[in-house]
Amino acid sequence: QAHLVESGGGLVQAGGSLRLSCKAQRMITSTFNPAIMAWYRQAPGKERELVATITGGRDTDYTESVKGRFTMSRDNASKTVYLQMNNLKPEDTAVYYCNRHTQQFPWGQGTQVTVSS
Repeated sequence: QAHLVESGGGLVQAGGSLRLSCKAQRMITSTFNPAIMAWYRQAPGKERELVATITGGRDTDYTESVKGRFTMSRDNASKTVYLQMNNLKPEDTAVYYCNRHTQQFPWGQGTQVTVSS
């Protein structure tokens, strides 16, 4: 079964940038390439929320609060999705996870993003 490994989080000041990566291990190409992949985040005491999605054709969509600041991309050859986060705000502080948008795999450990004001 697929194993999702997120990385790239850290502590950054407001206005800074981070680039998150998520590698889908043990996922065959014919499963990954057409999959709509997504980034989610979960802040302390809150529900997990959808942040961004990318289709197999690389069409992207974003939750309103991150539009114009976050960019999601994918590299099918390495079965990796990315989230470039610019102009970070304290309210972006959360654990970030990636997964398939539907028929989700077991969740990875996530990567912590902390934005200080």
